[in-house]
Amino acid sequence: MHKIIKIAVIATVTLAVIAALGTYWAFSSSLPKLSHSVNSDSISNKVLLERDRLGTAIISADHRQDAAYGLGYAHGQDRFFQMDLLRRNAAGELAEIFGEKALDLDKRRRFHQLRKRANIIIETLQPQHLTLLTTYAQGVNDALAAQSIDSFEYLLIGAKPKPWLPADSLLVIFSMYLDLQGNTIKRDLALTQVEHLFGPEMRKFVTQPSHYQAALDSSLIALDSSNIPALDPLLLSQAVARDIIEPVEVGSNNWAVTSALTSNGNAMLSDDMHLSFAVPIIWYRAQLNYKLQNSKVAQVQDVQITGVSLPGAPAIVVGSNGKVAWGFTNAYIDTADWVAIDAQTPVYIENETIALADSEVNYEIEISPYGPVKQLGEQKYALSWVAHQPYAVDIQLVDLDSITSVEAGLELASTMGIPVQNMLLVDDSGNAAWKPAGAFPARTNPSNVAIAPIEFQPVNWQKPNQQLPQVVNPQQDRLWSGNSRVVSAKMHEQLGDGGYALGARSSQIRDRLFESNVFSIDDFYQLQLNNQARFLQDWQSLLLSLLERDPNRYADDIEQVKNWQACACADSVGYTLVRHFRTQLIDSTFAPLETELAKSSLSLAPIKRSLEPGMWQLIELQPATWLPKTYKNWQEFMLASYVEGRDKLLAKHSEQGLLTDLAWGKVNQLNIQHPFSKQMPALSGLLDMPVVEGFGDSFMPAVQGASFGASQRFIVQAGDEQNAIMTVPGGQSGHPLSEFYRAGFDEYAAQQNTPLLPGKTIYQLQILPSDTD
Repeated sequence: MHKIIKIAVIATVTLAVIAALGTYWAFSSSLPKLSHSVNSDSISNKVLLERDRLGTAIISADHRQDAAYGLGYAHGQDRFFQMDLLRRNAAGELAEIFGEKALDLDKRRRFHQLRKRANIIIETLQPQHLTLLTTYAQGVNDALAAQSIDSFEYLLIGAKPKPWLPADSLLVIFSMYLDLQGNTIKRDLALTQVEHLFGPEMRKFVTQPSHYQAALDSSLIALDSSNIPALDPLLLSQAVARDIIEPVEVGSNNWAVTSALTSNGNAMLSDDMHLSFAVPIIWYRAQLNYKLQNSKVAQVQDVQITGVSLPGAPAIVVGSNGKVAWGFTNAYIDTADWVAIDAQTPVYIENETIALADSEVNYEIEISPYGPVKQLGEQKYALSWVAHQPYAVDIQLVDLDSITSVEAGLELASTMGIPVQNMLLVDDSGNAAWKPAGAFPARTNPSNVAIAPIEFQPVNWQKPNQQLPQVVNPQQDRLWSGNSRVVSAKMHEQLGDGGYALGARSSQIRDRLFESNVFSIDDFYQLQLNNQARFLQDWQSLLLSLLERDPNRYADDIEQVKNWQACACADSVGYTLVRHFRTQLIDSTFAPLETELAKSSLSLAPIKRSLEPGMWQLIELQPATWLPKTYKNWQEFMLASYVEGRDKLLAKHSEQGLLTDLAWGKVNQLNIQHPFSKQMPALSGLLDMPVVEGFGDSFMPAVQGASFGASQRFIVQAGDEQNAIMTVPGGQSGHPLSEFYRAGFDEYAAQQNTPLLPGKTIYQLQILPSDTD
């Protein structure tokens, strides 16, 4: 009997080892070959694809078309699954590979019919751009075909990769629209319902301009001086406490100075784009080297452009070409209108077929002259959004490759088909400039709430606004943006508010820039890492005053709040307490509004950042109509909110209920995960980045959440790229067995940096025309 058991155990172990070896073999066999030669019918001359220690794709070709092929090949080798998710996310095609659990998301995406729009736009592109997309797609597909085994993601989900199409690159840009402007759409609908339920005075109250305004011209929009609107006692008594989700400030910081303010006389640019983190990180390091025929001077121009690309598109999104460097932040000007329609509005139904693995679902979309229709209660609203317009997407971003001055960049900014961004540029002549770049409608009446059909401007919606403001070499020699209002108060009336950031980051960056008259690369990097809690200082003072009303009971709390270090530092418990006191007080105070909105599946979340001015008015005036009847006064209510927020933190982060367990670095740990490990935690060790102590927060230059923050840190002086910085919180490859899977993460996590320019080549892949031996 024992012998039989022994044999069975040996057999089981042997099978397990064979299975493990087979799995490892399959995983390792799906790694791309990085050093060999291949042939292709899609290129005219030899293309070199080299990689350095970080996995940077260094592409050398005779012209831009072949360089696009090389970049497509690199993206296809390292990031195809990520690219697949981006196009499927935009098109509403995730359920085909993930099943019914993705069906609701697909329906929300199909509402915009972006696959259909991409297929229409692809037919209207300039011929050279269409050729570029076609060649890029061929590079992607050739890399895919060269793999003997599908990448591990497809093996795990049991799906097969589909070829890349030129229109898919437009869907990747559309996916950025959904990330960068999705909150604008939700914001206007939520405010429409706020006005419907509580009146126009309440809507004005919750959308007051921030104290932290940092427009480039220093113009201010006055806060509302009207009385605080009263709350209905019944609504107040029926309010249900709930967390109002903190909106992710998808955007960026950037700033620049002219040559007058640098030690070496070169203009300097800083850019850190803020996005949700996943493995792999969204950006892909690349350098393109090719020759360009310059018809103006009848000579060949050597082009070298270095920066980060977006897998799925053939462009360098942020970078430098040696003459000009550029970076972006999300502009948050108003790009969408909801139109309240009635029974007289003509509508029709369009059917979208959503594929599942072995079946399909029909999804009906009601279409009006203004756009797709959504019903809220008894009222129907039609969405007019810039992403629905034919001018929303193109690939003119590739033309940044060869610009030689900020003026040329500003001219190009007027016609780019991207989600509208604050574009900052510097050039090697010492100039610095700003302009909104991207698609924006020519309509002149932006609104925070739904408009009537008679107010809609159909002609102006059909054409882009190419007369957006710009600033070149300002008198103060400094430019900055951080997702809050950059434009003048007067221009704001024409461009509107698409969900501006509070302005705390922008004002802190501006103030720091005016603290010195000479800047170096390191000065800019330290500003990117600045985590001073200037915004929360008033909140810290308020909390301390409340706690000191009962010093014996709150002795430990008082000690931590007093010693909070005034920064989002890893070891600061006081910062955690102050930060969550603010959050909980806002949630508790605005619970009556949130409760009513929830009945329509809406939330204050899209406008939570705008509640700051109104919250302080309530704190200062303490109106009885906003005070829950269970409390004697506002001090008691605010202190109870603090205790509630603190106890939630303790329940989540401390088994012993100790305040010392609430250090900000623990509460706000940086935890960058692969999408698969969230569903299969056993894979976390293989797929995720190491968990590290948190650093930074939302309302300061050093932006960082658990899975959100600076998706790259870029600092450059055009013409001096040798000393430039490009640090990315993750590796180039999406394959967990690749040496480039985590390359560069450690430097990012330790607030160190990596260079913009590639280092020594360690791999070389040679791509030859098919007729070459």
